[in-house]
Amino acid sequence: MSKKLRPVLIGALGAASVAALVITTPALSSAAPAPPAAQSAASVNAVGDLSVAAKKEIAMKLVSSAENSSLDWKAQYKYIEDIGDGRGYTAGIIGFCSGTGDMLELVQAYTDAVPNNPLAKYLPALKKVNGTDSHSGLGSAFESAWKQAAATTAFQTAQNNERDRVYFNPAVSQGKTDGLSNLGQFAYYDAIVMHGPGTDHSSFGGIRSAALKKAKTPAQGGDEATYLKAFFAARKVVMNEEEAHSDTSRVDTEQVTFLNAGNFDLHTPLKWKVYGDSYTIN
Repeated sequence: MSKKLRPVLIGALGAASVAALVITTPALSSAAPAPPAAQSAASVNAVGDLSVAAKKEIAMKLVSSAENSSLDWKAQYKYIEDIGDGRGYTAGIIGFCSGTGDMLELVQAYTDAVPNNPLAKYLPALKKVNGTDSHSGLGSAFESAWKQAAATTAFQTAQNNERDRVYFNPAVSQGKTDGLSNLGQFAYYDAIVMHGPGTDHSSFGGIRSAALKKAKTPAQGGDEATYLKAFFAARKVVMNEEEAHSDTSRVDTEQVTFLNAGNFDLHTPLKWKVYGDSYTIN
Protein backbone atom coordinates (compact mmCIF):
# COMPACT_ATOMS: atom_id res chain seq x y z
CA MET A 1 0.00 0.00 0.00
CA SER A 2 0.98 3.63 -0.31
CA LYS A 3 2.76 4.27 -3.51
CA LYS A 4 5.40 6.32 -5.18
CA LEU A 5 4.34 9.79 -6.25
CA ARG A 6 6.37 12.32 -8.15
CA PRO A 7 7.96 14.58 -5.46
CA VAL A 8 7.09 17.70 -7.42
CA LEU A 9 3.41 16.85 -7.08
CA ILE A 10 3.42 16.20 -3.35
CA GLY A 11 2.46 19.34 -1.49
CA ALA A 12 1.47 21.21 -4.62
CA LEU A 13 -1.84 19.41 -4.66
CA GLY A 14 -2.22 18.73 -0.96
CA ALA A 15 -4.62 21.61 -0.38
CA ALA A 16 -6.66 21.02 -3.50
CA SER A 17 -10.37 20.95 -2.95
CA VAL A 18 -12.36 17.91 -3.92
CA ALA A 19 -13.85 18.76 -7.28
CA ALA A 20 -17.00 17.19 -8.60
CA LEU A 21 -16.29 14.27 -10.88
CA VAL A 22 -17.68 15.14 -14.30
CA ILE A 23 -17.63 12.42 -16.91
CA THR A 24 -19.04 12.75 -20.39
CA THR A 25 -20.09 9.76 -22.42
CA PRO A 26 -20.24 9.59 -26.20
CA ALA A 27 -23.63 10.37 -27.64
CA LEU A 28 -25.41 7.47 -29.24
CA SER A 29 -26.75 8.00 -32.73
CA SER A 30 -30.36 7.12 -33.31
CA ALA A 31 -29.54 6.18 -36.88
CA ALA A 32 -27.14 3.34 -36.10
CA PRO A 33 -26.05 1.36 -33.08
CA ALA A 34 -22.91 2.52 -31.33
CA PRO A 35 -19.77 0.42 -31.66
CA PRO A 36 -18.99 -1.82 -28.67
CA ALA A 37 -16.37 0.60 -27.30
CA ALA A 38 -19.00 3.29 -26.91
CA GLN A 39 -21.75 1.19 -25.37
CA SER A 40 -22.64 1.51 -21.72
CA ALA A 41 -21.94 -1.28 -19.29
CA ALA A 42 -25.68 -1.77 -18.90
CA SER A 43 -26.15 -2.42 -22.62
CA VAL A 44 -23.17 -4.78 -22.77
CA ASN A 45 -24.33 -6.48 -19.56
CA ALA A 46 -21.15 -8.57 -19.25
CA VAL A 47 -19.31 -9.36 -16.06
CA GLY A 48 -15.59 -9.28 -16.71
CA ASP A 49 -12.81 -11.56 -15.54
CA LEU A 50 -9.65 -9.59 -14.87
CA SER A 51 -7.89 -12.80 -13.79
CA VAL A 52 -7.64 -13.97 -17.41
CA ALA A 53 -3.89 -13.91 -18.14
CA ALA A 54 -3.94 -11.21 -20.82
CA LYS A 55 -6.19 -8.91 -18.78
CA LYS A 56 -4.20 -9.48 -15.59
CA GLU A 57 -1.03 -8.49 -17.43
CA ILE A 58 -2.73 -5.26 -18.48
CA ALA A 59 -3.77 -4.62 -14.87
CA MET A 60 -0.19 -5.12 -13.66
CA LYS A 61 1.10 -2.63 -16.24
CA LEU A 62 -1.56 -0.06 -15.41
CA VAL A 63 -0.74 -0.20 -11.70
CA SER A 64 2.99 -0.09 -12.40
CA SER A 65 2.58 3.09 -14.44
CA ALA A 66 1.18 4.80 -11.35
CA GLU A 67 3.36 3.07 -8.76
CA ASN A 68 6.71 3.12 -10.52
CA SER A 69 6.33 5.28 -13.64
CA SER A 70 7.02 2.22 -15.78
CA LEU A 71 5.07 -0.47 -17.59
CA ASP A 72 7.78 -3.01 -16.73
CA TRP A 73 6.16 -4.28 -13.54
CA LYS A 74 8.45 -7.31 -13.34
CA ALA A 75 11.43 -4.99 -12.94
CA GLN A 76 9.92 -3.85 -9.62
CA TYR A 77 10.60 -7.03 -7.60
CA LYS A 78 13.87 -5.42 -6.50
CA TYR A 79 12.45 -1.93 -5.94
CA ILE A 80 12.78 -0.55 -2.40
CA GLU A 81 12.85 2.96 -0.96
CA ASP A 82 11.29 5.22 1.63
CA ILE A 83 9.07 7.62 -0.29
CA GLY A 84 8.38 9.78 2.76
CA ASP A 85 4.71 8.93 3.18
CA GLY A 86 4.95 7.81 6.79
CA ARG A 87 4.81 4.11 5.97
CA GLY A 88 8.50 3.30 6.14
CA TYR A 89 9.92 1.32 3.24
CA THR A 90 7.86 0.79 0.11
CA ALA A 91 9.07 -2.15 -1.96
CA GLY A 92 8.34 -4.78 -4.56
CA ILE A 93 5.75 -5.16 -7.30
CA ILE A 94 2.83 -3.87 -5.25
CA GLY A 95 4.55 -1.50 -2.85
CA PHE A 96 4.68 -3.68 0.25
CA CYS A 97 5.30 -1.35 3.21
CA SER A 98 7.31 -1.94 6.37
CA GLY A 99 4.88 0.23 8.32
CA THR A 100 1.59 -1.34 7.24
CA GLY A 101 2.12 -5.05 7.89
CA ASP A 102 2.03 -6.38 4.35
CA MET A 103 5.83 -6.38 4.02
CA LEU A 104 6.07 -8.33 7.26
CA GLU A 105 3.52 -10.86 6.01
CA LEU A 106 5.40 -11.19 2.72
CA VAL A 107 8.78 -11.82 4.35
CA GLN A 108 7.20 -14.28 6.78
CA ALA A 109 5.57 -16.23 3.93
CA TYR A 110 8.85 -16.19 2.01
CA THR A 111 10.72 -17.46 5.07
CA ASP A 112 8.15 -20.20 5.64
CA ALA A 113 8.83 -21.41 2.09
CA VAL A 114 12.59 -20.73 2.09
CA PRO A 115 13.89 -20.64 5.68
CA ASN A 116 17.49 -19.81 4.73
CA ASN A 117 16.94 -16.58 2.82
CA PRO A 118 18.59 -13.13 2.93
CA LEU A 119 15.57 -11.46 4.59
CA ALA A 120 14.78 -13.99 7.33
CA LYS A 121 17.03 -12.36 9.92
CA TYR A 122 15.12 -9.09 9.56
CA LEU A 123 11.78 -10.52 10.71
CA PRO A 124 12.24 -9.33 14.34
CA ALA A 125 13.03 -5.80 13.12
CA LEU A 126 10.05 -5.80 10.75
CA LYS A 127 7.78 -6.79 13.63
CA LYS A 128 9.11 -3.92 15.75
CA VAL A 129 8.72 -1.22 13.08
CA ASN A 130 5.27 -2.38 11.95
CA GLY A 131 2.85 0.51 12.32
CA THR A 132 5.62 3.13 12.16
CA ASP A 133 7.92 4.76 9.61
CA SER A 134 11.04 3.63 11.47
CA HIS A 135 14.04 1.99 9.78
CA SER A 136 15.36 0.66 13.07
CA GLY A 137 17.16 -2.63 12.55
CA LEU A 138 16.75 -2.35 8.78
CA GLY A 139 18.61 0.37 6.84
CA SER A 140 20.96 -0.11 3.90
CA ALA A 141 21.77 -3.71 4.82
CA PHE A 142 18.07 -4.59 4.60
CA GLU A 143 17.77 -2.80 1.26
CA SER A 144 20.66 -4.84 -0.11
CA ALA A 145 19.15 -8.07 1.23
CA TRP A 146 15.82 -7.21 -0.43
CA LYS A 147 17.52 -6.75 -3.81
CA GLN A 148 19.48 -9.97 -3.34
CA ALA A 149 16.31 -11.90 -2.55
CA ALA A 150 14.46 -10.28 -5.46
CA ALA A 151 16.85 -11.92 -7.91
CA THR A 152 15.49 -15.33 -6.93
CA THR A 153 12.44 -17.06 -8.36
CA ALA A 154 11.33 -18.00 -4.84
CA PHE A 155 11.00 -14.40 -3.66
CA GLN A 156 9.39 -13.30 -6.91
CA THR A 157 6.84 -16.08 -6.44
CA ALA A 158 6.27 -15.00 -2.84
CA GLN A 159 5.57 -11.43 -4.01
CA ASN A 160 3.17 -12.67 -6.68
CA ASN A 161 1.33 -14.86 -4.18
CA GLU A 162 0.93 -12.09 -1.59
CA ARG A 163 -0.20 -9.62 -4.25
CA ASP A 164 -2.88 -12.06 -5.33
CA ARG A 165 -3.92 -13.15 -1.83
CA VAL A 166 -4.22 -9.69 -0.28
CA TYR A 167 -5.07 -7.42 -3.20
CA PHE A 168 -5.80 -8.86 -6.64
CA ASN A 169 -8.01 -11.84 -5.83
CA PRO A 170 -10.22 -10.02 -3.29
CA ALA A 171 -10.67 -7.08 -5.67
CA VAL A 172 -11.61 -9.28 -8.63
CA SER A 173 -13.89 -11.44 -6.48
CA GLN A 174 -15.77 -8.40 -5.13
CA GLY A 175 -15.92 -6.90 -8.61
CA LYS A 176 -17.52 -10.06 -10.01
CA THR A 177 -19.99 -10.16 -7.14
CA ASP A 178 -20.92 -6.56 -7.94
CA GLY A 179 -21.39 -7.44 -11.61
CA LEU A 180 -18.54 -5.25 -12.82
CA SER A 181 -16.64 -5.36 -16.09
CA ASN A 182 -12.85 -5.64 -16.39
CA LEU A 183 -12.62 -1.86 -15.98
CA GLY A 184 -14.68 -1.97 -12.81
CA GLN A 185 -12.66 -4.84 -11.40
CA PHE A 186 -9.46 -2.95 -12.18
CA ALA A 187 -10.84 0.15 -10.44
CA TYR A 188 -11.32 -2.01 -7.34
CA TYR A 189 -7.83 -3.49 -7.65
CA ASP A 190 -6.11 -0.13 -8.04
CA ALA A 191 -8.03 1.22 -5.05
CA ILE A 192 -7.22 -1.71 -2.77
CA VAL A 193 -3.54 -1.44 -3.73
CA MET A 194 -3.40 2.20 -2.66
CA HIS A 195 -5.82 2.23 0.25
CA GLY A 196 -5.59 -1.32 1.54
CA PRO A 197 -8.30 -3.81 2.41
CA GLY A 198 -10.61 -3.11 5.31
CA THR A 199 -13.89 -1.37 6.10
CA ASP A 200 -12.83 1.94 7.64
CA HIS A 201 -13.49 5.23 5.87
CA SER A 202 -10.13 5.44 4.08
CA SER A 203 -9.86 1.79 3.05
CA PHE A 204 -11.17 0.05 -0.07
CA GLY A 205 -14.20 -1.19 1.84
CA GLY A 206 -15.00 2.29 3.09
CA ILE A 207 -14.73 3.76 -0.40
CA ARG A 208 -17.02 1.10 -1.81
CA SER A 209 -19.54 1.71 0.99
CA ALA A 210 -19.54 5.43 0.21
CA ALA A 211 -20.14 4.72 -3.48
CA LEU A 212 -23.03 2.38 -2.68
CA LYS A 213 -24.80 5.24 -0.93
CA LYS A 214 -24.81 7.13 -4.23
CA ALA A 215 -25.39 4.42 -6.85
CA LYS A 216 -26.33 0.79 -7.34
CA THR A 217 -23.94 -1.81 -8.70
CA PRO A 218 -24.91 -3.71 -11.87
CA ALA A 219 -25.64 -6.72 -9.66
CA GLN A 220 -28.19 -4.54 -7.84
CA GLY A 221 -29.75 -3.47 -11.13
CA GLY A 222 -27.72 -0.28 -11.56
CA ASP A 223 -25.74 1.07 -14.49
CA GLU A 224 -22.02 0.40 -14.26
CA ALA A 225 -20.94 3.78 -15.62
CA THR A 226 -23.07 5.56 -13.02
CA TYR A 227 -21.73 3.34 -10.25
CA LEU A 228 -18.10 3.78 -11.30
CA LYS A 229 -18.52 7.56 -11.33
CA ALA A 230 -19.71 7.32 -7.73
CA PHE A 231 -16.81 5.01 -6.82
CA PHE A 232 -14.25 7.34 -8.41
CA ALA A 233 -15.74 10.35 -6.64
CA ALA A 234 -15.67 8.55 -3.27
CA ARG A 235 -12.08 7.46 -3.82
CA LYS A 236 -10.96 10.97 -4.72
CA VAL A 237 -12.40 12.28 -1.46
CA VAL A 238 -10.15 9.85 0.42
CA MET A 239 -7.14 10.58 -1.78
CA ASN A 240 -7.45 14.29 -1.15
CA GLU A 241 -7.42 13.70 2.59
CA GLU A 242 -3.79 12.53 2.44
CA GLU A 243 -1.08 14.71 0.92
CA ALA A 244 0.92 11.76 -0.40
CA HIS A 245 -2.10 10.58 -2.41
CA SER A 246 -3.55 13.94 -3.42
CA ASP A 247 -2.58 13.63 -7.07
CA THR A 248 -5.64 11.89 -8.50
CA SER A 249 -4.45 11.44 -12.08
CA ARG A 250 -4.47 7.64 -11.82
CA VAL A 251 -8.25 8.10 -11.60
CA ASP A 252 -8.79 11.23 -13.71
CA THR A 253 -6.52 10.61 -16.70
CA GLU A 254 -6.43 6.83 -16.59
CA GLN A 255 -9.59 5.12 -15.35
CA VAL A 256 -11.96 7.95 -16.23
CA THR A 257 -10.35 8.08 -19.68
CA PHE A 258 -11.25 4.42 -20.24
CA LEU A 259 -14.75 4.98 -18.89
CA ASN A 260 -15.37 7.96 -21.16
CA ALA A 261 -14.27 5.83 -24.12
CA GLY A 262 -16.70 3.10 -23.10
CA ASN A 263 -13.79 0.68 -22.82
CA PHE A 264 -15.26 -1.55 -20.11
CA ASP A 265 -13.38 -4.59 -21.44
CA LEU A 266 -9.96 -2.86 -21.28
CA HIS A 267 -9.34 -3.87 -24.87
CA THR A 268 -6.16 -2.62 -26.50
CA PRO A 269 -4.81 -0.25 -27.60
CA LEU A 270 -4.97 1.61 -24.29
CA LYS A 271 -3.69 5.15 -23.94
CA TRP A 272 -3.60 7.11 -20.68
CA LYS A 273 -1.64 9.53 -18.54
CA VAL A 274 -0.45 9.36 -14.93
CA TYR A 275 1.29 12.33 -13.27
CA GLY A 276 1.44 13.95 -16.70
CA ASP A 277 3.33 11.07 -18.35
CA SER A 278 1.77 9.28 -21.32
CA TYR A 279 1.56 5.49 -21.67
CA THR A 280 0.31 3.08 -24.31
CA ILE A 281 -0.40 -0.64 -24.37
CA ASN A 282 -0.87 -1.93 -27.91
